[in-house]
Amino acid sequence: MLVKTYCAAVNGLEATIVTIEVSITRGTFYHLTGLADEAVRESHDRIVAALLNNGYKFPVADITVNMAPADIRKEGSGYDLPLAIGILAANGNIKSDSLNDYMLIGELGLDGKLQPVRGALPIAIKARAEHYKGLIVPKQNIKEAAVVNNINVYGMENIVDVINFFNGEQNFEPTVIDTRKEFYEHQSEFEFDFSDVRGQENVKRALEVAAAGGHNLAMIGPPGSGKSMMAKRLPSILPPLSLAESLETTQVHSVAGKLGKNMSLISQRPFRSPHHTISQVALVGGGINPQPGEISLAHNGVLFADELPEFSKSTLEVLRQPLEDRKITISRAKYTVEFPCSFMFVASMNPCPCGYYGDPTHHCVCTPGQIQHYMNKISGPLLDRIDIQIEISPVPFKDISKTAPGESSKYIRERVIKARKRQEERYKGYKGIHCNAQMSERMIHQFAEPDSQGMELLRMAMERLNLSARAYNRILKVARTIADLEDYDNVQPQHLGEAISYRNLDRGDWAERG
Repeated sequence: MLVKTYCAAVNGLEATIVTIEVSITRGTFYHLTGLADEAVRESHDRIVAALLNNGYKFPVADITVNMAPADIRKEGSGYDLPLAIGILAANGNIKSDSLNDYMLIGELGLDGKLQPVRGALPIAIKARAEHYKGLIVPKQNIKEAAVVNNINVYGMENIVDVINFFNGEQNFEPTVIDTRKEFYEHQSEFEFDFSDVRGQENVKRALEVAAAGGHNLAMIGPPGSGKSMMAKRLPSILPPLSLAESLETTQVHSVAGKLGKNMSLISQRPFRSPHHTISQVALVGGGINPQPGEISLAHNGVLFADELPEFSKSTLEVLRQPLEDRKITISRAKYTVEFPCSFMFVASMNPCPCGYYGDPTHHCVCTPGQIQHYMNKISGPLLDRIDIQIEISPVPFKDISKTAPGESSKYIRERVIKARKRQEERYKGYKGIHCNAQMSERMIHQFAEPDSQGMELLRMAMERLNLSARAYNRILKVARTIADLEDYDNVQPQHLGEAISYRNLDRGDWAERG
């Protein structure tokens, strides 16, 4: 008897339908074909134990299983459930009438319980696109998969539940989630708020400008000046995710297996802060089974690199292309996958190895050569891609208690959202452009070109600071954002002046100050 069940293989963020064909004839051998990896081949032992522990015998017969299409590599344990159901149906233990209407995914425990799998969301999207009547997933994946509407999604705890479902011996109701309600409920709940920050008004202004235009930012200052504290509060002033952005972000986290338990849509922008010992593969993605890296997990959010010069130089250099293209293509001999990675890059760093260069309260013990060597760990091309570079001085202890609480994130966020709406209206005719940081060179000349007075100011700054052409474009982008925050249609000289002041690392006097 020949039976077919259906599941899916996830490659990048895309899912491909996999048809599992099971044929049983007289004999005693088990054959598995279709480019299955070790985890899929081991499924035989898990299925045997799961069936025995739930009162079913694994058929003593010649069983041939083919996983089509045969040229796509099948990886992971999510094929356990469709394989087991196919074998039972081919043996006559399950009615096979409705198997063609459903897609199944799930790993089997030895007791028959279904364990969660990665990629339930893109698989659910594919099942709907291919017009399947329903999708059966482990209970732990139900909220994630039920985000997709117009398809019945069933969360099962045990293989016996699935058997009873197909045999009509037990009724199960599909899970329905009010996606919009769950999404909007948690959009304004933040653990950190800018009202906790005392002083540092110039840095908070730089962060507001960065959030309003989606600009990359670097903070330079001695230990204890509040760099990490303020970076952690940046998501609280970013504009809320749209439903489309949330779905794409959730897909990335689903594929990586990073969604929390009972989590449906990600409602807040991600904030990823990898340690400086991170490898290139962990940062950009890849591996034997291609997985998204930290830059993709930060998609539509913030990637924070604390102590930037401590990162391996080769690791930092791989960021250059994703920062420009906002996507990463991982090519290996056997596969090519593409992950989105449109993120705000925020970095913090000390100004020198000892950390106290330029600090009025501590004496720096580093030589000019040591300071130059330390700064050279960050390449010029990478610095060019950081739009805003701001110095931070620590707030003196005697002033901390005197300073009033800072402005709440709520009010800063309102200004940021207003500026972003201006940008969305301006770029509504440009596909994939949502904020000033994403402008092309042609768009910069169209929307951020200064008047003759502003151009002269920019020329003088370019010559004095010896800025690159990329830095020129970055200044104009930031100036456009400052103009948007202040409701100006055109970039004014004062906007350019503020934008130029955010190029601190371009100054040539780092090793001369003390």
